[in-house]
Amino acid sequence: MTFMQIIEFRTNKPEEIRSGGEEYERALAGKHKVRRRVVAEDRDDPGRYFLMAFFDTYEEAMENSAMPSKRMVELVDGAPTFHNFDILEERQF
Repeated sequence: MTFMQIIEFRTNKPEEIRSGGEEYERALAGKHKVRRRVVAEDRDDPGRYFLMAFFDTYEEAMENSAMPSKRMVELVDGAPTFHNFDILEERQF
């Protein structure tokens, strides 16, 4: 079953978060388990962001969580909040 993890965080350094994410992906090329990544800013609450990471399985997501991005932790305001979802249905139109 496909799994999605949403990481909710606040920052006033979105460009640094973005470049840190790219560095993380390069450093862990072939090792990280993320299949798809989406980053969004809350239109109604600027500075609030959501990183949606898609994995093949919950187990792969947990394995990936053992390789955290230290740079992201340095750039967010407070601790990020993690939300975990099993994907029950997905459609593209």
